[in-house]
Amino acid sequence: MHPSELEPVGLLTLRQATPRNCDFAYCAKKAAFKHYVEMVWGWDEREQRQLHEQRFATQDFRVINLDGTDVGIMSVALTSDCLRVNQLFLLPEHQGKGIGSRCMTLIAEEKRHQGLPVRLRGLKVNSRALAFFEGLGFTRAGETATHVLMEKNP
Repeated sequence: MHPSELEPVGLLTLRQATPRNCDFAYCAKKAAFKHYVEMVWGWDEREQRQLHEQRFATQDFRVINLDGTDVGIMSVALTSDCLRVNQLFLLPEHQGKGIGSRCMTLIAEEKRHQGLPVRLRGLKVNSRALAFFEGLGFTRAGETATHVLMEKNP
């Protein structure tokens, strides 16, 4: 069975992040994503922290909670032509359990009435994430020097 087909046991919620969640969001990003950033650009702690704080202040972040435990973070943006998933990071010990696919389903259901495609981009070096999104029905819609652009129509 593909990990995205697994249904997590327990209650999964996405709650609006508050400023108190900024450090947790950064820790989740670092735990889930540092390896891939190192492969492409190198990890500069100060630069990554500054970039995170800027994004956290301006993007719609949700804390992913499973049975009362915060297990990850995601960031989404509704634009005039799509629902954009900017970030989806799960703490490593919670990956591969179906939580990410359930988060994507919850966000899509929340915005389904908009009838817009869901778009995201993934680092080319992160083959695990690219395979995950393809398993959810996303198709490759283009690329940049570092990213694959992906889309799923409603």
